[in-house]
Amino acid sequence: MSTSTADVVIVGAGFGGIVQAIELMRAGVKDVVLLEEGEGVGGTWMWNTYPGAACDVPSHLYSYSFAQRRDWARLCSTQREILDYAREVAGEYGVTPLVRTGRRVSACTFDEDRGRWIVETEGGETYDAGAVVLATGQLHRPQTPAIPGLESFAGASFHSARWDHDIDLTGKDVAVVGTGASAVQFVPEVADRARTVTVYQRTGNWMMPRVNRVYPKWLLTALRRVPGLQAARRAWLWGYTESLTQAIRHPRTLGRLVGLQSAAFMRRQLRGDPELRRAIWPDYTFGCKRVLFSSAWIPTLRQPHVSLVADAITKITASGIRDATGTERRADVIIWGTGFATTGFMLPMAVTGRDGLTIAESWSGGAHAHLGMTVPGFPSLFVMYGPNTNTSGGSILVYLEAQARYIRQAIVAARGAGTTIEVREEVERASDRALQQRFAGTAWLDCDSWYRTDDGRIVTNWPDSMKRYVARTKTLDLSQFELRSSADARQPEAAH
Repeated sequence: MSTSTADVVIVGAGFGGIVQAIELMRAGVKDVVLLEEGEGVGGTWMWNTYPGAACDVPSHLYSYSFAQRRDWARLCSTQREILDYAREVAGEYGVTPLVRTGRRVSACTFDEDRGRWIVETEGGETYDAGAVVLATGQLHRPQTPAIPGLESFAGASFHSARWDHDIDLTGKDVAVVGTGASAVQFVPEVADRARTVTVYQRTGNWMMPRVNRVYPKWLLTALRRVPGLQAARRAWLWGYTESLTQAIRHPRTLGRLVGLQSAAFMRRQLRGDPELRRAIWPDYTFGCKRVLFSSAWIPTLRQPHVSLVADAITKITASGIRDATGTERRADVIIWGTGFATTGFMLPMAVTGRDGLTIAESWSGGAHAHLGMTVPGFPSLFVMYGPNTNTSGGSILVYLEAQARYIRQAIVAARGAGTTIEVREEVERASDRALQQRFAGTAWLDCDSWYRTDDGRIVTNWPDSMKRYVARTKTLDLSQFELRSSADARQPEAAH
């Protein structure tokens, strides 16, 4: 078994891992390694290659503030363009040589005697690190429901996040399970090729329009040449997306107005089809679940060879899918558009901190972390896109940049003192309590969603604006942390 040493090991080379490496190198922390289980940088944009894959957030905001592009092809860029951007930034800022691909991390264990982390990969490699940043994100583990008969299906099946491009869907009877953010993008593409498409829905979605046309040349020219136009456009998009978050925070006022816009858009697209309208109309408060953007979804469902089934699936058979009414529908291919295991974050990776505490034990009642990044009992371990840092309206890259700056401050402070750094338990407990209280009166609490655990605790979303998160994470408050040398790493009372 080979062992390598590093000042910092970053797990994941998506947008979070990339910006964290850049931030550390800017601060003089050069001995950084990124461990990536895939074949290169890009994270979710490397894995999700399904037809129609694109971002919901406009690209002038879904990009790093320090690496702005003025030549995005359209409002919301496609998977390929976003992946190319990630690779360009990683190359330009010197991150690419730090990435070790094909390394799936299986365990991170804190060595209390030395105040170091031991990071192990499934391939048998070991990394000895002064600090670890877990940048695996919230949306990286595809989830397929445990339905009886799943293994008996004789046709092809795959998850949308692991699209099988070797399977030709032309002329096939295709079943799609799920109607979330990925499905509304790939189903219109699949419908153009398949003989029939049957979509199985658990709940309907609130929809907003999106016409993602290619930018006209005059606008691209203006963005390149007019001073300040790019910054102004980014600022406008920031404000617009913040307003969506505020609509969810205030469902009885602003949320009701935005919800009426969504309802009007959906009614126009459903005009003349009352049966489909009854089947897909959401029965929950606008914004409680993720609001989806598509102008093609409802028209696709209205095509004669596309059908929607709102009855629960009870069994997968050798030749298709059976629903709760006993009806069985034939399928050559099943595509699982069932999203991700969102509330476990970096799990099932084994993470063991001080005194043998595991992250699974710490999070047994629901994931939690101070400002979404630091957890008591896990010195010099940081989480990016961690608990309660998802956005319901803005750009996750804004959060990732803020986290990278905050984590950099913590790592530099610990290195300068020759210690580990760990958030105080009472600080994390108080911040988590205050955070959960911020959800009171919001749309997020009005239904069950992937934002919540089985007992109703919201563990994924930030309950406020991007601006507020950036302000809260701008400066690390060292009084909220314990700095411990390796000699007293096993003696918490020595640091008080």
